[in-house]
Amino acid sequence: MSPEQLQNKFPWINTEGVALASYGLEGEGWFDPWSLLQGLQRKVQSMGVHFCHGEVTRFVSSSNYMETMSGEEVTLKRIHEVHVKMNHSLEYQPVECAIVINAAGAWSGQIAELAGIGKGPPNTLQGTKLPVEPRKRYVYVWHCPQGPGLETPLIADPSGAYFRREGLGNNYLGGCSPTEEEEPDPGNLEVDHDFFQDKVWPHLAQRVPAFENLKVQSAWAGYYDYNTFDQNGVVGPHPLVVNMYFATGFSGHGLQQAPAVGRAVAELVLEGHFQTINLSSFCFSRFYLREKVTEHNIL
Repeated sequence: MSPEQLQNKFPWINTEGVALASYGLEGEGWFDPWSLLQGLQRKVQSMGVHFCHGEVTRFVSSSNYMETMSGEEVTLKRIHEVHVKMNHSLEYQPVECAIVINAAGAWSGQIAELAGIGKGPPNTLQGTKLPVEPRKRYVYVWHCPQGPGLETPLIADPSGAYFRREGLGNNYLGGCSPTEEEEPDPGNLEVDHDFFQDKVWPHLAQRVPAFENLKVQSAWAGYYDYNTFDQNGVVGPHPLVVNMYFATGFSGHGLQQAPAVGRAVAELVLEGHFQTINLSSFCFSRFYLREKVTEHNIL
């Protein structure tokens, strides 16, 4: 859409600084993350999946040694058992396994390290870490009586600020990712309200003048499973820990991509290769090869 078309469609938008806008006409929207998670969990439980809540503390594995064509010796590992510390207990439960899927989100880098990933010499495949760590993000909910109406879509501003309506009572939900220099301490989930005041609100009010008069009602913080290499997902097996598969590092897009990633990993496990969508560009080896999968305007 041109700035003129954007202004005609949404008169409440200030089009200053906008050269072109993208507006989705179908297949767009938002959904409740918790409801989706509960729906998927109940479905797989009805199919016989057992959920065990605990903390992985150790992997038991066997090793084989091989030499590459260049003469480099590498170690291939296969995990046979996972030790899980049960909630409210000092004991651990040994779980025998044929395959481990590392979908531990923000903590998947720590899980990979437990399996020995990244503990080899620098600049080698064995020494390449899974570059996923927790990054704290804030979400704010505000009220604005004169704000945009029911036709308001999810808005993603070039500044990185975003918002959408929340319910029918002129409430809105949104936020903005910090710069690298502004990254908050991930050691807690406390909300920084000054961040909204100084970094989010100015962008909102510039794009939607009605937001000059708003009142924040609530806020919360959560974690991105942040891929520090290229902010994109890691999907597929590890080349040296041969029965550990990854589904992590989505840097805020995991819920959107979860159905496709779930199918892709299932195909790898059951068939040995991708079938529906080829996601090989998201494999672990790109970290060692320094081949980034970049995307612009990530929220």
